[in-house]
Amino acid sequence: MLEADDAKLESSVVAKLTWRLMPFLFLLYIVAYLDRINVGFAALQMREELGFNDAVYGLGAGMFFAGYFVFQVPSNLILMRVGPRRWISVLMVVWGLISSATIFVRSAHSFYALRFLLGLAEAGFFPGMIVYLKSWFPARARARTVARFMTAAPLSGVVGGPISGALLSLHHIGGLSGWQWLFLVEGLPAILLGVVVLFFLEDTPENASWLNSDQREWLAAELRREHATTGETRNRNPLAAFSRLFLWILALVYFGLNSCSYGISLWLPSVIHRLSMVGNFAVGALSTIPYIAAALAMVLVGLHADKTGAHRGHVATAAITGALALFCAAYSTSVFTAITSLSIAMLGVFAMVGPFWAIPTTALGTREAPVGIAFINSLGNLGGFFGPYIIGLLKNSTGEFKGGLLVVGLTLAVSGCLVLLPSIPSGRAQGVKQQAVH
Repeated sequence: MLEADDAKLESSVVAKLTWRLMPFLFLLYIVAYLDRINVGFAALQMREELGFNDAVYGLGAGMFFAGYFVFQVPSNLILMRVGPRRWISVLMVVWGLISSATIFVRSAHSFYALRFLLGLAEAGFFPGMIVYLKSWFPARARARTVARFMTAAPLSGVVGGPISGALLSLHHIGGLSGWQWLFLVEGLPAILLGVVVLFFLEDTPENASWLNSDQREWLAAELRREHATTGETRNRNPLAAFSRLFLWILALVYFGLNSCSYGISLWLPSVIHRLSMVGNFAVGALSTIPYIAAALAMVLVGLHADKTGAHRGHVATAAITGALALFCAAYSTSVFTAITSLSIAMLGVFAMVGPFWAIPTTALGTREAPVGIAFINSLGNLGGFFGPYIIGLLKNSTGEFKGGLLVVGLTLAVSGCLVLLPSIPSGRAQGVKQQAVH
């Protein structure tokens, strides 16, 4: 009876957390992800207007992740001191201002500088959100929760594609180019939502007045049990995370994931335009297809990974599937085969995300988690620099996308193999389950 009561209470708590927090956090991540990939749509105009070749654009698009890498761990250390609510609010306002300021780009160097600064400002958002979700959701619900949260990434392409295409049509209205309207308008939601964060979020479950006393007590006890199973009392130094071999391997896995996801995202409009020669709005509409496929896969794979506990297997299968699809996309000669192949590739790479993040969030204690997660995300997101840059560099030298797609596909395949190494934790919440039963 006690187990049944606990299961019922857990279900009610997770449901309330999901309905209260996830829609708002989901919206925040849509805005964040769109502000980092909208340069792919802006490039349809700004490259010609500013005289940027493919190598310059690829370097500028990837420069975001150089800034992202530099400030990731420091940002999460600040978050630990001031609390996620205040710090996320500050980050959103700052990156919204920087994103809108991209309208002032006039040279390659100013393009590189603003993309770097945007990466600095956004560096703490995603790892901060992962730490925030770890602080609220029990381990058994974490993979599907992270997967639901991260469906905002592909859905930002679904929402942002047509909007970005439409904003490009405002070319020369009010003295601004279409790409300038795109950056100006799409930077404003981050500023506004950054202010809302201060009033909507709480830092810890203990402050959540929308949970009743039984729910708060159960959640606090459950999270304490999880902390005990991850050696929370032994590892009081958060920098101890750097000594964990599996974190370095996971960072390499995440490097391959991001090489593919951002390589596709930041070049997708150009690939579609090259093969179809349709207008900007049609390019935006066609670009939604891979993102829709990816969003569906993220939810379904996250649910199945939680159900089976085989997080590493799900990551590896999705990675190999995405890599094979990229190899097919490299040799595509029509818009239909290209979009089909890229849709499967996006499906694979985004399906990795939920089960991937279940591994470190389950294996790390509360004090190690902010640094460990930031470390994985910062080093892994250098793939976001590598993917767009290598595609642009090879496109500039060969005139084709084939070489770049093959390289990022191979990188993704390596990630799928690395995650199966025996030193990687399973991501199962076994210890938590056992303690919950006892």
